[in-house]
Amino acid sequence: MESLGLQVSVDAMGNLRGSPINREIPRLLIGSHIDTVPNAGAYDGVLGVLLGLALVDACRPMELPFGIELMAFSEEEGVRFRLPFLGSRALAGDVNSRLLSVRDANGISMEEAIFAFGLNPQQMEEARLSDDTFAFLEFHIEQGPVLEKAGLPLAAVEAIAGQSRVTVVFVGSANHVGTTPMDLRRDALAAAAEWIIAVETFARAADGCVATVGRLQVLPGASNVVPGEVTASLDVRHASNAERKSATDFLLQRAQDICDRRELACSFRTDLEQSSVPMSPELVTAVEHAIAAAGVTPKRMVSGAGHDAMILAQVVPSAMIFLRSPGGISHHPDESVLVEDVEKAILAGINFLEHLARRQ
Repeated sequence: MESLGLQVSVDAMGNLRGSPINREIPRLLIGSHIDTVPNAGAYDGVLGVLLGLALVDACRPMELPFGIELMAFSEEEGVRFRLPFLGSRALAGDVNSRLLSVRDANGISMEEAIFAFGLNPQQMEEARLSDDTFAFLEFHIEQGPVLEKAGLPLAAVEAIAGQSRVTVVFVGSANHVGTTPMDLRRDALAAAAEWIIAVETFARAADGCVATVGRLQVLPGASNVVPGEVTASLDVRHASNAERKSATDFLLQRAQDICDRRELACSFRTDLEQSSVPMSPELVTAVEHAIAAAGVTPKRMVSGAGHDAMILAQVVPSAMIFLRSPGGISHHPDESVLVEDVEKAILAGINFLEHLARRQ
C-alpha cells in the first residue's frame, strides 16, 4: 500500500486501510478480508485484497476523477467471537457496547481484546466509512461449484443470501452406559443425531435452502456415560428472508418435537439474523459489462456465503465479482484459483474503473 502512494493506517477494529492522499475527491472503496477459518485455504478473502492492490497499481497511469481506498477487513469470518463481519460493521457504524461486551471461549471480551491488541475501542466512531465514498467493490472466490460447472471464470453477484445462526441445546440425563437400559435412557446425543438427519433431509428437499449443523459439544463426553447434554449449531441460508425464517422455525420445531417424544428438554439461542442483501442494480449491470469487455460471458448469481459487501451495501452502493473456485472447494487447504481467472478479474476491474470514471 505504501509503495502505491496510499496513506496506511489501522482503525479501532483492526482494519488495515490504504487511503488516497488527495482527500478532496470522491473515493471508491475496494477490499476484502484477511482473517480466515481453522484449517483454511489461501485465497478466501486475501485474494480480494491483492486484486485491489493490483487495480490501484494498474490505474496509476489513468486520470481517474476519484481516489481508491484499499481495505483489508479484519474478522470477517467471526471465528473468535462467533460473530462475523466485525471489520465491515465498524465502517458501517454498527459497533455498540453490546457487541463490544461479547466474550470469546476464554472469557475475554471484544473490548478487552481490542485494547490488548494496542487499539482503542473508544475511537470506533473514527472507523466509519468516509462520507465521500460513493461505491464499494469486492472481489472474492465463489467458494462453490457453480462457475466451474458453467465453464466460466467470473460472475457478477446480484445478491447475498441471508443467514440465520442458532445455538440449540439438547438436555437429557447422563448415566452409566452399562447399568441404564436402552428404554430408560434420555440420550441427548441420540436426539441431536436424529435432528441433524432431519435438518439435512429438509434442506435437500427445500429449493434454494441450505442448512448445516457444523458444531457439536457433547457432555460429559465420556465413552462410558450416556450423553446428558449436547450443544449444536444451526446455520440456515436462503436468498429469500421469508423462506429462511420459515425454514429456521420449522427446524427448531422439529428439535422440540424430537425432545418431547424422547422426554428431553431443549432450548434455542439466536446468534445471528442477517437479512439477504441485494447489490446495487446499477453496479451489477456495470460489473456485467466489465466482465463482457474482458472477453468473458457475463453471468449473474446469488452468493450463498456471507461477505463484507452485505454489510457495506447497507450504507453505500456495492458490487461483487466472483472468481471460479476449482473443484468448488473453500474453507479447506485445497482451496485454489486459476491464474488465468485472476488475469480476467483484473481486466474486468480495470473496465469497471473506466465505467465509473465516465459516470463521474
